[in-house]
Formats: sequence, C-alpha cells, structure tokens
Amino acid sequence: MNNDQENKLKSNDYWRQLLTEEQYRVCREQGTEMPYSGTLLHNKETGIYHCTCCQAPLFISDNKYDSGCGWPSFDAPISAKAIRYLDDTSHGMVRTEIRCAACDSHLGHVFPDGPQTTGERYCVNSVSLVFNKN
Repeated sequence: MNNDQENKLKSNDYWRQLLTEEQYRVCREQGTEMPYSGTLLHNKETGIYHCTCCQAPLFISDNKYDSGCGWPSFDAPISAKAIRYLDDTSHGMVRTEIRCAACDSHLGHVFPDGPQTTGERYCVNSVSLVFNKN
C-alpha cells in the first residue's frame, strides 16, 4: 500500500487528533471558511502551497492571483495528479469540488471563470493549505 492509499484510510479519530477544529471541519467535513478570513488570502511570497492534512504539494505561488472572491485563488494546480475532482450539488448549486488526491482532503472548488491563462479559478480555503516559502 502506498502513502496515498494509507492517507485515505486514516480514521476520523486520527484526523481529529492531527487537525484543529476548523481544519477538521473544512478538510474532513467539506466545510468552508468565512470569506476574507483566511491567513493565506493576501500572501504574495514565493513558495509552494501544501495540503494541511498530508503535506502533498498542491499549488505554486506563480499560479496564485487575486480573484476578489475572498479565498486564495489559483489558475492551475502544481500538477494534474495533485487534485481530485468531484461533482458537488450541495446548497442548490452545481459545482466541481476539489480535493487533495493524496489524502482526499476537501480544498474548495474550481470554477470556469479564471484568468485567460487557463480559464480556471481554483478557489481554496486557506485552512486547507500550508505555505512553504522558497
């Protein structure tokens, strides 16, 4: 069994012990942090954004931009294999949920209204990410 498979099989108790209440609510229960409240929203430093739960690399600072939506936004993930996509029909909307491919942590959603470079806006909860400066 590889690390990705092991991460996906970890129990709710394991994640509750590892994460803060807010991290658990967002990452493991598909919650959303309040807009404009995230610590990484205005981060402009150069580095890599990793998954809070398993530390897998997810996004690079070169792909971060200010979309004005209230959450950190990226126009692309670090690699095609870093993110898992799921249909989300909650809250009376049809959206595409994004999760960490390595541990299945909820990150946020992707929308087709991003910049011209990719046309995509990965709208991510700050609490789902850990930033490592270069």
